[in-house]
Amino acid sequence: MISITKPRIQTLKLGQSDNSSKMHEGAPVNVLGVASSMREGSFSTRALKLVLEEAKKYGAGSQLLELREVRLPIYDPSRSVSEELYQDVNGHRENVLDSVTSAINWADAFVLASPDFHGSMSGAMKNFLDYFWQEFAGKTFGYIIASHEKGLTVADQMRTSVRQCYGWSMPYNLSINGANDFNSAGNPINSILDNRIKMLARDLVTYGTLIRRQFLQDVMNKEVSDSYASHYREYYN
Repeated sequence: MISITKPRIQTLKLGQSDNSSKMHEGAPVNVLGVASSMREGSFSTRALKLVLEEAKKYGAGSQLLELREVRLPIYDPSRSVSEELYQDVNGHRENVLDSVTSAINWADAFVLASPDFHGSMSGAMKNFLDYFWQEFAGKTFGYIIASHEKGLTVADQMRTSVRQCYGWSMPYNLSINGANDFNSAGNPINSILDNRIKMLARDLVTYGTLIRRQFLQDVMNKEVSDSYASHYREYYN
């Protein structure tokens, strides 16, 4: 389910006034958490929710996208509009890709959360990433992995996908080891994990704001040509 905790949607093709407000110091950054576990009560999703709650303490807007609730069909680049994309959402038949795209365009920073499946990210996460690319440019990403073996390869794979889309990644990630880190109420019992959740939220908002602001400045300034941001100018005008 897509749950919006601060209802201010930012479209990809931003107007000049929206771009300008994003560049001013103190403008809030929007953080989208993407949960890719299909398991109810997922530990990676629980940690993701805690990061999003912490991010709000730093003035960020936060939004949760649960792929177990929003079922994107397998990505097919040859398909334009398919019946598979239309699902019942709160009693209305909606195109789920449109809903997900709106959430992604709203976001200035992301937290991707995945279980470790045989040393790889979940199929739902990979499918989600396949749908988008230019929407990730100039945005900062954090990572959460539920794994008994730290999930380093999973984090590396998600970082590689984001890097190919010209997104920025935090230099560390959160690793969740199930019931060893959470009690039956879903609260962290590992003080190190608790501290890292707070650290990721703070750093993602702080550095994500700086990167996003500079990216938009370079996009809007037509005199800037020696930046990768200039290649995305057409998407913002």
